Amino acid sequence: MTSTAPCRTSVEIASQPYCWRRAAESLPRLAPALPRRGERVAVIGCGTSWFMAQAYAVLRESGGHGVTDAFAASEFPRGRAYDRILAISRSGTTTEVLDLLGPARAAGVTTSAITADPATPVMTVADTVAVLDFADERSVVQTRYATTTLALLRAHLEAEGALPGEVLPLARAVRDAERAVSAPLADEVRGAEQFTFLGSGWTYGLALEAGLKMREAAGAWTEAYPAMEYRHGPISITAPGRVAWMFGALPTGLADDIARAGGLLVADSQDAATGLDPLADLVRAQRLAVAVAESRGCDPDRPRNLTRSVVLQDRRA
Repeated sequence: MTSTAPCRTSVEIASQPYCWRRAAESLPRLAPALPRRGERVAVIGCGTSWFMAQAYAVLRESGGHGVTDAFAASEFPRGRAYDRILAISRSGTTTEVLDLLGPARAAGVTTSAITADPATPVMTVADTVAVLDFADERSVVQTRYATTTLALLRAHLEAEGALPGEVLPLARAVRDAERAVSAPLADEVRGAEQFTFLGSGWTYGLALEAGLKMREAAGAWTEAYPAMEYRHGPISITAPGRVAWMFGALPTGLADDIARAGGLLVADSQDAATGLDPLADLVRAQRLAVAVAESRGCDPDRPRNLTRSVVLQDRRA
């Protein structure tokens, strides 16, 4: 008999409203590991964690909290001065992250980390650590840990009155996520041959993450761009049977451009009053990745060529 139980990744996706709410409730305990107002901050990560870092960096700096840059850990500009380096690492074992935090701490830079596992090396190489063990995952493909990290950081900015005015309260995002975990995905979206994810400001990081989820889980042809850059060449890929998915408000005229190219526009988070919060809209994109994977005979719990954490061999060997 064929099992109809949801895959592990789907179960973790569905738990995100609970995780975001719990992150907000845990803020008083976890806040000591988060950046202080006015600090010059670099946020680092790898893969999904890097995209969450990008989204947070825009939220923090545009909210007036201080200069905030985001880097892939392997590309950090080591000669640049920061008051704090904040690392996002689900496993706490990623080589590039550990290789950066240790020397930075030894040089006197304040180091912080957000992780899901309190029994990993990042606990000893960072000055302070926020542990989101309730959002840890068994899946290789990250979903709830990443969004819960961003929810925590967003709640912190909100608590300090430093959230950009156009960004909705996290409580609204939680309610929208509760809708997003069960909202139907249109057949024409599920069956599309190509997907382009678009964002602007902090939602560009979400667009990058949505594209990564589709590639990781389903091996799908996906791209991601800042919304205004999409018309400077990438729109050439748009055609019937292909999707353009916008996180946040649509730039003027973009819907018409996509329609003329024959593409299908998905923009369920464009209306702040009635649409989904962009972070909740990412939940729908995660669900789409699982649906496309399963329709193509892929196992989203066992993505091709991936492991849960990238630990590199000693380069000196």
